[in-house]
Amino acid sequence: MRLFKLDNLVKCSLVDRLNRFTVRVVVGGVVSLAHLTNTGRLGEYLVGGREGFCSVISGSRLNYRLVAVRDVGGYALVDTLTQGRVFEYLLSQGLIPWLSECSLRKRNFRLVNEVIDYLLDCVDGVRLVELKSAVLRVGGDYASYPDCPTIRGRRQIKTLAEYSSVFKPYVVFMASLPNVKGFKPYCLGDPDILHVMRYASEKGVVFKAINSYMDDEGWVVLDDTDLPVIIEC
Repeated sequence: MRLFKLDNLVKCSLVDRLNRFTVRVVVGGVVSLAHLTNTGRLGEYLVGGREGFCSVISGSRLNYRLVAVRDVGGYALVDTLTQGRVFEYLLSQGLIPWLSECSLRKRNFRLVNEVIDYLLDCVDGVRLVELKSAVLRVGGDYASYPDCPTIRGRRQIKTLAEYSSVFKPYVVFMASLPNVKGFKPYCLGDPDILHVMRYASEKGVVFKAINSYMDDEGWVVLDDTDLPVIIEC
């Protein structure tokens, strides 16, 4: 199902990653710098010569933002801003069955010492939702997270677990790559992630996964709003 087409996209090809937030790309034969919003290692995508889509941006020292990178059967949406936009669009259109009676109240909700992506108003009370980018492919057809140790991610999940009776929280993995059949945590990326997820699940945190990606024409495609989540490595 096509959701929306992103504006101001240009084809680009990867050169290399300069630092945590910057990659070099080639656009129209010219090497330029592009902003990278995803702090994961993204080793399978940030490869020289890999084709992608960049968004033209203004008001910044950088002219572009890397949005998507070529994958099998489409493009992986590596840009966390776009992943957030996908979630918000689905929520606003009532396309997430397990959040169909919820609406957005606040972004970046502070819970103790953590910032959680969304506070929602639902018919049965308020809920918190934290999105996690899951664009690592494991076992051929599983989306996974994280691809490197994530102290912040584990801390957020633990905090949600501590307040699960108040906020009925969700952790939603944005499995933003084509042709996957489920989500699994990547224990080689962070050996403690499985323990934290199991602890949080026992406390009442609900883990969900949404599968979307980009097609060759720049459309965001929804494949599954309830991709199976397997809490094992």
